[in-house]
Amino acid sequence: MQLSFTPPRQVKIGDAAAFAGTTPRAIRHYHQIGLLREPERGADGRRRYGYDDMIRLLWIRRMTEAGVGLGDVRASFDDARDMDENLRRLEETLTAQEAEIRRQLAAVRRLRAVGSPLGLLSELVTDRLADLPPGAVRPSDVDALMVTERIFGPVAAAIQASSFIVLATHPELRAEEDRLDATEASLDDGVDPDDPRVEELAQQRFAHLKAVERAVVAAGLDAGDEALFDSEDDVEHEVVMSAYEAFHKMPYDFSPARQRCVERAGQLLGQSD
Repeated sequence: MQLSFTPPRQVKIGDAAAFAGTTPRAIRHYHQIGLLREPERGADGRRRYGYDDMIRLLWIRRMTEAGVGLGDVRASFDDARDMDENLRRLEETLTAQEAEIRRQLAAVRRLRAVGSPLGLLSELVTDRLADLPPGAVRPSDVDALMVTERIFGPVAAAIQASSFIVLATHPELRAEEDRLDATEASLDDGVDPDDPRVEELAQQRFAHLKAVERAVVAAGLDAGDEALFDSEDDVEHEVVMSAYEAFHKMPYDFSPARQRCVERAGQLLGQSD
C-alpha cells in the first residue's frame, strides 16, 4: 500500500518560524517594521503563511545570519543596487571586526604564554622581556611600560624595556633605582622646589640613567633599536598622543618639588644626548 502526503498550502506562525529557523516574536517584528507583509488570518483569527511568505522568511534569515541589518535587508529587497552597496559596507565592517578579533586573539595568546599582565602589552615589548624569569619585572615596571606604550607607542616601550632588563639583572643598579625612587617620593613632604636637594637629586637621577644606559649598550640590548624605528609604521598600536598632552591627562600626584626634579633630570639627559 502506497501512502501519499499532501503538504499544507498555508501554515501557522509557529510552524513558519520553526521552518525558517527563527521565532514567532521575530516574525511579528518583521511585520511591524514592514519587512514582511502581514498575511490574512484564517477563520480562527490566526495568521496563515503561504509559499511566498516562507521564501521571504528564508531570505531574511540567511541575510541576517550574514550580518546584514534588518533595515538594509528591507532596502535590498526593494532595489538590487541597494543590495550591492549594503553588502560593500557589510564587507568593510566585517573586515574591520576580523582584524580586531585577530588582535584580541593575539593578545590573549600572549597573556597565556607570558602568564602575567605583561602579556597585555604589545608583542614588541613582551618579546624583548621573554628571556627574563617570572617575577623579574616588577608590577611598577609593567605600569611604566603601559604608560610609555600609550604615550609614545610600542617601539618606545620596547626600548624602555631594555632598561628594566638591566635593572632586573644588575642588583646594584636596582638598588640605586629604589633609593632614588624613595628619595624623590620624600620631596612630596613639603620640600620647596628651589631647595638645593632638588637639584642634587636631579643630578643623581641623571647619573643613574646614564649608568643604566651604559649597561644597556654593554649588554647589546640596544642592537636593532634603529630597525624598530624604521619599522614603526608597520606596528599596530593605539592612537599615540604627545608627551605634553599625556602629562596633562595623566593624573600625576607629584609635588612641585618632585616635578621640578623630574623635569631637571630630563633636561640634563637631553643635554647629554
